Amino acid sequence: MIIFMKVVVIGCTHAGIAAVREIIKNYPGTEITVYERQSNISYLSCATYLHIEGTVRALSDALYVEPDDFIKQGVKMEVNHDVIQVDAAAHSLLVQDLKTKKMETTTYDKLIMATGSITAIPAITGIENPKALLCKTYDQAHDLCQYTKKKKNIAIIGGGYVGVELAEGYIKSGHQVWLIQKTPDLLDRYVEPDLSKKILQILVSKGVHVITGTKVSAFEDTPEGNLLVRTTGDDFEVDMAAITSGMIPQTDLLQGQVDMAENEAIITDDYMYSSNPDILAAGDASVIHFNPTNSTMYSPLASHAVRQGALAGINVFERRLRSIGTQATTGMSIFGYTVACTGLTLAQAKKAQFNAAKVVYEGPYRPDFMPNSYPVTVELVYDKNTRKVLGAQLMCEHDVSQAANAVSVLMQYGGTIDQLAMVDMLFSPNFNNTFDYLNLAGQKAVDQEHGYLRT
Repeated sequence: MIIFMKVVVIGCTHAGIAAVREIIKNYPGTEITVYERQSNISYLSCATYLHIEGTVRALSDALYVEPDDFIKQGVKMEVNHDVIQVDAAAHSLLVQDLKTKKMETTTYDKLIMATGSITAIPAITGIENPKALLCKTYDQAHDLCQYTKKKKNIAIIGGGYVGVELAEGYIKSGHQVWLIQKTPDLLDRYVEPDLSKKILQILVSKGVHVITGTKVSAFEDTPEGNLLVRTTGDDFEVDMAAITSGMIPQTDLLQGQVDMAENEAIITDDYMYSSNPDILAAGDASVIHFNPTNSTMYSPLASHAVRQGALAGINVFERRLRSIGTQATTGMSIFGYTVACTGLTLAQAKKAQFNAAKVVYEGPYRPDFMPNSYPVTVELVYDKNTRKVLGAQLMCEHDVSQAANAVSVLMQYGGTIDQLAMVDMLFSPNFNNTFDYLNLAGQKAVDQEHGYLRT
């Protein structure tokens, strides 16, 4: 018999919200207390660029849960409260009310760490300059949007998803944009170099000044009150800079108290339990199980956070549901093009010691006699030894995002290029050709391997 006790959730963005929802549903009567530093919860940070470009009217529209939603269900919501210390051995917390500055000690029976991540501040001289702004949290995004309303020239530091999306948002809102990436390719963690070049060409055609293979070395004020961005290449004078470098987990509260990965993300089992039997972790504070390499890795995505948070809530009192892992599937829209990815790039597959190969399929996503039969590019990565699909990336002016989800499902269950080549997919000239573009990519891989594997 389950004895319902006190659960404390630290952090209430995506993982924390999902955990609370599942505890309410699966363990009614549980005393739930949530501590959150911010005054609001649930901000979807991808809305920042959408607000800048005008698609989203107000940043607050991207808040999908309000604290009162949980309060009405009996949850003790302590917003504007910062957990200063966790004593795992004593099951106790030291908490500060950020408004009154009052400190209090409380206890828990089960603890869910959903503390998320923070922007990895790059080691740049002058990074503390007030014209260099972050954009992860609601408050940071609000400050960024307010600051840039009357600014014209924007430097964006980092060419990952956030940086590329911000570049689009600022161009659409009439800004001049410099996008600076330290590696040779944009989105290099997600797409093959040839797709990266296509994305770069689109950005340049829309007016973005893209500088790759260049590292920012310093921020300096100019006599005119502007911001000088010094790099290993040319220097740029702008009005402000947006910092969009990577994320690091916020797990200092449990330092030395639970097992952590090298980057200090909390290591969990398949039920989201840490090495401490009364502490679970989810979201950007924890690792994921990455199915393509059958290993743990750090991948701070909202899609991971909601699933892990839900698992933590479901399993908080008993181990009911195991994680099935992830293919780290992602997608973005860039100036009318969809870019969607799942699994490994070829370089990542080779680094993981796979005997990997890839094919590139290019053709109209639906018959040529149909209007707007946009060309689609499918980059398919597979293991030559097992013929298993290891990853895929797609790009098209048509929305092909769900195709990446289809490949993710295939990979989840060990699907091969032979299966992808022949798997049943609907046909209508409204949507695709008689063989879907995923089928055709699989068939191209089969041809590259000199035919189908005999069964």
